[in-house]
Amino acid sequence: MRRISRYLPLFVLLLYFVRFAAAQSSVDFGMSFGAAQDKANTTGIDQITFLSCNPATSSTCSTTPALSGFFLGFGGDLMLWKHFGVGGEANFQTSKQNYAVLQPAIPSVGQPQINLQSRVTFYDFNAIAEPVSAKRVGLRFYGGIGGANIRFYENATGSNALVGNFNSSQYAASSNHFQVHGGVGVELFLTEHFFIRPEFDVHWVNNFIQFGRDVATREAVWVGYSFGER
Repeated sequence: MRRISRYLPLFVLLLYFVRFAAAQSSVDFGMSFGAAQDKANTTGIDQITFLSCNPATSSTCSTTPALSGFFLGFGGDLMLWKHFGVGGEANFQTSKQNYAVLQPAIPSVGQPQINLQSRVTFYDFNAIAEPVSAKRVGLRFYGGIGGANIRFYENATGSNALVGNFNSSQYAASSNHFQVHGGVGVELFLTEHFFIRPEFDVHWVNNFIQFGRDVATREAVWVGYSFGER
């Protein structure tokens, strides 16, 4: 009961904010389904020293992949005026991606294979311009700043006489980067409040050395609900 009382004022404030914002303009909340891409590095990771290496000249150099995979997102927009607003969103890989082989398996001596896995998250806060804002369709442009986080995990797979086949994973490290975000989306209202929004985004990530370039692209479809009148 004490915990509920602690958060009750915040809940009431949120309801008031949504009601006030809806009366002034519109508030949108949504979930996105999409994918992101960035090309692979030309260098790899040495399995002995864990330093940067050239896969073409070193037999112990493990190549690293391009950024790919499914991304899930959550976000919200507040249109303060008919054509301008602000918003924020976060998009993350739902599953870990194999990044590099740190230790190859040697079954004859019971040595497991250890893979380095990664998971990327983009988050940003944006200004929104909506030059086209009709009853059933809207054209939106996004621009803002935020961050990119890449988390690494050590994943070991193998087999031994004690437990048989095993697969274990543990957190290893993370890296944070400043990013600049831009995007464009077409918002289509299926009903008065429910909408879908196909969207294309570009993320410029400062010093994104884990991949081949500082620019990552993302395509997504947002599904959401809009409070207020258009």
